[in-house]
Amino acid sequence: MRPELVPPKGMIFTGSGNFVAQGDTFLEYFKTYAGLEPTHHVLDIGSGIGRMARPLTQFLSSGAYEGFDVVETGVTWCIANITAKYPNFNFTYVELKNDLYTESGADASIFKFPYEDDSFDLVILTSVFTHMVANEVEHYMQEIARVLKPGGKVFSTFFVLTDTSKKHMVGTDFEFKFKRENHVLMDDKVTAANVAYEEDYLKKELLSANGFTLRHFLPGSWSSAPDYFDFQDIIVAEKTT
Repeated sequence: MRPELVPPKGMIFTGSGNFVAQGDTFLEYFKTYAGLEPTHHVLDIGSGIGRMARPLTQFLSSGAYEGFDVVETGVTWCIANITAKYPNFNFTYVELKNDLYTESGADASIFKFPYEDDSFDLVILTSVFTHMVANEVEHYMQEIARVLKPGGKVFSTFFVLTDTSKKHMVGTDFEFKFKRENHVLMDDKVTAANVAYEEDYLKKELLSANGFTLRHFLPGSWSSAPDYFDFQDIIVAEKTT
């Protein structure tokens, strides 16, 4: 029998890892590195089919959760199975273009999040920016800054090209070779499959330019570098201006 709030295996489209273990691990990351509290309001960008929402239902006792995703089946499942039991958890389907998932929909680089200014204490994005090109990520960071409360945090995963990761990725399955103006692709024929960002660009153009201060950089194992936390690099930044 499946645990509560776990979708059928054939419906899961958010990676090949253990659905429950990954969600539980990230909840601990949210608490430890982003200061998540039970009263917080959380926005989950790329909410998928509830991988992060499931453990949050047991933690956000007096808080609230909003999630949106471009995959309608995941949103529909979450509404039927999570919102039905936890009415403080809401999910929204948004039709946006992404060559990994859909060719139809609006342009992500101009999409306005359907939330008021200063609405959230924490915004989370797990394996989202790794599928988006620079102008889309830049716009999303502007929108994240808009909907976060002052002092709120964004917790996001990236492929970050640091001196260490660039040295260790050579000859591995995760080697980013195809440079574009502000991002680097693993495959020049699939623009939204695996997208990496240079460390300086991420810090200056994505964080500082939008009023964020970097609080934590937790390296991932993707490049085969030692001393890692998870597969992708984790960035935690605070809205300070």
